[in-house]
Amino acid sequence: MNKQQVSGKWDETKGKVKQEWGKATNNPATQVEGMVDQAKGKVKGFVGDVKEGMKKEDERQKKEDQRHGVKR
Repeated sequence: MNKQQVSGKWDETKGKVKQEWGKATNNPATQVEGMVDQAKGKVKGFVGDVKEGMKKEDERQKKEDQRHGVKR
């Protein structure tokens, strides 16, 4: 798990809490802020997933190159 993924999960959690607080206090603005934070967290998480996938693919490719004697 990378920083982007952790940050995304944090924003999603924070957003959910904020949204529920907005419901409990009958504050639509806080509810919307919570939904925005959740969406932001999902995007950050997705970006983190892509970065993680790229890193793993690069490592796999390096191993494959070493196996075949290819130098980068």
